[in-house]
Amino acid sequence: MSVLALVLCGVVALLHIYFLVLEMFLWDKPIGLKTFRLTPEKAQATKVLAANQGLYNGFLAAGLLWGILLAEAGAHIRIFFLLCVVVAGVYGAATVGKKILYVQAAPAALALLLTMLVV
Repeated sequence: MSVLALVLCGVVALLHIYFLVLEMFLWDKPIGLKTFRLTPEKAQATKVLAANQGLYNGFLAAGLLWGILLAEAGAHIRIFFLLCVVVAGVYGAATVGKKILYVQAAPAALALLLTMLVV
């Protein structure tokens, strides 16, 4: 089991907890408006959708943390959830903005690669 793979998986989980907080609780606050380049009106109109999106990010984080807690026995769980994060990141990059590829998909892809090298 690679400690580096587990640490990077933890970083990806923490990123998704941060995304959850941004999307569920800070969407219409100054940091949310700035992060997502929203007007207050657009943020208010999309607040419920963003909260739903944040909840899904929380599920991804929970799955990754579950896999980390299981250590070696959780490798396949981590692989599944890291694949989900990579797919979501690639889709987001294609439909929303390329920055998502670097912020979300790239760290997950690296964690996935490291995890698969030690399985």
